[in-house]
Amino acid sequence: MCLALIAGYVDAYGLSAFGTYVSFMSGNTTQVGSMTGRGRLVEAVPPALAILFFVCGSCAGTYLTHSRLRHSRRLLFGVVAALLAATAAVSRFGPAEVTAGIATISFSMGIMNTTLPRIGAESVSLTFMTGDLNRIGSHVALAFKGVPLPDTQGPWDTQLHRAGLLASLWGSFLIGALISAAMISHLGVWVLVLPCLILVALALFSASPPSQSVGEQHLSAAECAERPTTLLRHTSDQVVQTRK
Repeated sequence: MCLALIAGYVDAYGLSAFGTYVSFMSGNTTQVGSMTGRGRLVEAVPPALAILFFVCGSCAGTYLTHSRLRHSRRLLFGVVAALLAATAAVSRFGPAEVTAGIATISFSMGIMNTTLPRIGAESVSLTFMTGDLNRIGSHVALAFKGVPLPDTQGPWDTQLHRAGLLASLWGSFLIGALISAAMISHLGVWVLVLPCLILVALALFSASPPSQSVGEQHLSAAECAERPTTLLRHTSDQVVQTRK
């Protein structure tokens, strides 16, 4: 929830400071199409730049997540904190550095979106609330229909539980945006200090298995899921050979 709050906080800052979404790429895509269609090509550049660097950040974050680096998620938190600090430093030079600010902060949000792809068995997005809201509606509808979860983690893990989890992410994103908007008029660019400090704390103290990267954890989970099938197949082969 803390990460979703930071995502909303930073996105609201980007919209206030640069007039561009730094994590809401659906909105930026609409702006690029709209501005280009009306022949306003210069105004289409900032959202197009945000899209490009968000994708680059997502690529970099996913690459590091699936690397063999120890504590890869902590590293990502540190990188995002450094990029937000760089954005704050660049923004102090004035409007001429808006392009650099958009590129840096969008890149950081692309990375951040890769730090928490799932909570339990539920896929989540820290910066793409449309997807989370869509899944909330789906879980509520399936709950009314009495459809069980195919990947339930226990009796407590229900359709409504998943809907509540996603709703809490959306609420955290909203609260982050509200706090950022309220503080930016008083603190200006220094408003980014708060998420930087939180991310530094997460980089230093967040729990992560010391011997596995996040990518290796995904691989291990897949291997564990495959073991029962492999064991059953091996046992069946032994039975066939014994009968022969």
